Amino acid sequence: MTIQVRIYRQAKTATQSGRANTDRWVVEFEPESAREVEPLMGWTSSADTKGQVRLRFDSEAEAVAYAQKHGFMYTLEKARERRIRPKAYADNFRYDRLLRWTH
Repeated sequence: MTIQVRIYRQAKTATQSGRANTDRWVVEFEPESAREVEPLMGWTSSADTKGQVRLRFDSEAEAVAYAQKHGFMYTLEKARERRIRPKAYADNFRYDRLLRWTH
């Protein structure tokens, strides 16, 4: 049985404005069994303990080498490049502004 892993670049956290740890690559195991709802409390659980494991690497090459060394089938997800659109407060008052400016 072959183990499937997913290799991706860690995203920026939604609660912080900084970009710390976004240069790290993560190896995450795909779930082997479905989650089940526990009937008494309604919690979801799984017998698959690999779902809790996330390995972090400094580069994409290290993460791929780890997956190949251990014989894992892997899916590599390339990170999308961040587009920065320059904005200026003065653009709110431009004479050729398309929409009306209101308070």
